[in-house]
Amino acid sequence: MLTGKKIIIGITASIAAYKIPFVIRLLKKAGAEVQIIMTPSAVDFVTPLTLATLTERPVLIDFFDKKDGAWSSHIELGIWADLLLIAPVSANTLAKMATGVADNLLLTTVLSARCPVLFAPAMDLDMYKHPTTKASVDRLLSFGYKQIKPVEGELASGLMGCGRMEEPENILQVIEGIFTEQLSFTGKKVLITAGPTHEAIDPVRYIGNHSSGKMGYEIAKAMVNQGADVVLVSGPTSLNIPDSKIELLKVTSASEMHRACMTVYPEADITIMAAAVADFSPANVVSNKLKKEKGFKTIDVVPTIDILADLGKNKSDKQILVGFALETDNEKQNALKKLNNKNLDIIVLNSMTDKGAGFGYDTNKVTIITKNGDELIFGLKPKYEVAQDILTVIKKVSK
Repeated sequence: MLTGKKIIIGITASIAAYKIPFVIRLLKKAGAEVQIIMTPSAVDFVTPLTLATLTERPVLIDFFDKKDGAWSSHIELGIWADLLLIAPVSANTLAKMATGVADNLLLTTVLSARCPVLFAPAMDLDMYKHPTTKASVDRLLSFGYKQIKPVEGELASGLMGCGRMEEPENILQVIEGIFTEQLSFTGKKVLITAGPTHEAIDPVRYIGNHSSGKMGYEIAKAMVNQGADVVLVSGPTSLNIPDSKIELLKVTSASEMHRACMTVYPEADITIMAAAVADFSPANVVSNKLKKEKGFKTIDVVPTIDILADLGKNKSDKQILVGFALETDNEKQNALKKLNNKNLDIIVLNSMTDKGAGFGYDTNKVTIITKNGDELIFGLKPKYEVAQDILTVIKKVSK
């Protein structure tokens, strides 16, 4: 499974560094190429000679070799790696990674990495439980990094608690799982919509909503990380495309989004309609700006085209169609009605009444209901984690 995979292990100053030679042996046995990068303080915990012998590669510590002046390019390292594992990672390095500090070769390589990033904390239990450490971990997870959580046990301090770095065999399983996960949607074409639509009243005003597009963008990032060929149809947002491999189609109105979706949809294996499409559009768009002093009492509106229903009507048995329902009352009933009436495979329900969920937030709280009657209720969590939950359900439905 790992044959030919290029893995960088970044080692920081922690007693748990003694486990890394065992991790290297397991990775090499599985066919991986391993490159070690150490922080300057990490050399006090495990010797570069041991690591170089096991990896059959020089251990990198500084930006350049003081003996011969050879330069270690963090850019090239970031491009070379298929996976970057920082293990053990100390509280100090966690905080630096979370805030973008780049004062050593390992940290600059982390910032340059184009591959999945794993980090395995190892520290005393009170340090791991400290609010600053938790904030650092949460921020790294929001970047899309994955944590190998520390486990309970006896610590170097003699105390018992959570803070031990995971054992080498389990670290290997996580790494293998990352590469397996990346293959989950390989070869699948995925259509995703995100953001609001703006329905013009005149050249400067529109009917719209408060959607930020964050949920759809996180789903697009999760999908492309798992090997999918992603087309993201996005309404007006301030977000940057999360991955250069995503094909971005920018639209403004519901009719434009409909045209874009209907063009891509016939070839899509999976379609996830996370956009908040406006329900109504002005019946007549004024060509000149409506002046305040002239005033207007009413705006006649007409329903916008129901994109989701149109896709449902044209769905084949081989396609998966996922819709979203943002509700304020009769939430489950309305979601089930949408699931059935629009020929969906999955409906993702969230409520405007839940604190920290809905438009504009980095978090969301959803219930995922499938056409098979499965109902999964999740607590409030970052939207990148919600995206992973949605992908997990799609995998089950598509089997």
